[in-house]
Amino acid sequence: MSYIFIALIISAVIIAGLVKLYLLFREKINFFLRGLDESFHFSELNTLWNVSQICNLEEPISLFYSMPSLAKCISHIKTQAEAAGALNSAKFQKLLTKLYEFRNKIEKNEDKKRGLESTQSLSNHQKLRIILPGKGVFSSEIVNNGRELTIKLPTQKNQITVDGKNWVGQTVNVYLWRTGDARYVFDTTVTHEGLFLGKPSLFLKHTTNLIRTQKRNAIRSKCHISAELYILKEKVIDYNIIETKPGYKCLLEDISENGALIRIGGKGLPNIQIRLQFQVNNRLVVMFGIVRTVEYNEELNQSRLHFECIHIEPAMKNQILSYVYNIMSDSEKEIYDALKLTDTDEKTESETAQNSSGLLENTAEKAEAISEKIADTDDVLKNAKNLVDSDSNAKETELTKNTENDELDLDEE
Repeated sequence: MSYIFIALIISAVIIAGLVKLYLLFREKINFFLRGLDESFHFSELNTLWNVSQICNLEEPISLFYSMPSLAKCISHIKTQAEAAGALNSAKFQKLLTKLYEFRNKIEKNEDKKRGLESTQSLSNHQKLRIILPGKGVFSSEIVNNGRELTIKLPTQKNQITVDGKNWVGQTVNVYLWRTGDARYVFDTTVTHEGLFLGKPSLFLKHTTNLIRTQKRNAIRSKCHISAELYILKEKVIDYNIIETKPGYKCLLEDISENGALIRIGGKGLPNIQIRLQFQVNNRLVVMFGIVRTVEYNEELNQSRLHFECIHIEPAMKNQILSYVYNIMSDSEKEIYDALKLTDTDEKTESETAQNSSGLLENTAEKAEAISEKIADTDDVLKNAKNLVDSDSNAKETELTKNTENDELDLDEE
């Protein structure tokens, strides 16, 4: 009996000790348990824990659900790696890749919370793209949201092609891009036509059956980055080659690790394989991929190429993600601030010069100035056309899309 009593006392002491240890290290234990559940390795969690302490996070576990906390720690980790000369090490890049993937996951989870549940939550002036079966795609916008959804009489290329009475009773497909959220699609019925504030309008039934879809899996960031474009003629591409000769000048208007929107001079062609080279925060980035679709502006003689990235090195991918998420090391922030201030100085000097000379630019002159800044790439695209035509299965496709006749490319801006 005495042995049992002693065993019970020892068990009680051990349990009390474990409880005391847990209470003493509860925060750290919970941090590691959460991190292991999120598929981080123990060594990575040890690094993250140390960083959370250095960054003085009130709740270290917030690294796993708070984007500001995660961004603060990523910036610190980058600064430390840069100081140690380990920025390009495989170990650091692997950790950085995992952190960015996790950050993307957090953002998507946050994004899901902003979803619409009913058309009654839509705002006035929301742009709509409406498909009337058998008649094509129309543009409109919401002018009032009450018992019914009141919209402007839809148009095609700014022209009324279908009278209001011919819309009544029709089931239509409505597409919209909600700023800061996502794309939505829903079906509804036009109940009647009439005037709203003296203008021809249609009245639509409300619905809760909205389908929410992200336009892209990767998060894109608006940008203004000069780049060089190279047409790839090789059947087997060497991803290790860095071009030293000048390429064709172009401008990146938005970017993600999965692609970019590229503006060039002249008429572009789809299904062309290209290499993009540019710098982000003074670091070289090379992307290989395909031009999927092209928007050609005949008036400006410019094209916007929708580029899908097929290959990018992990370190360069992380550099793009740093730009997209605006997470920089201390030295990168200094470079960014300097470039930003330089751009401000250039803009100020330009405005001063214009005011002193009394010159007023009109819209046509501005468009011409923009065109002059982008090198005309007609020659390279003609060569690309010859390359495509020589392929038995390739065909030239000219796309002159805009938001008025593009069925699915909604204007996000």
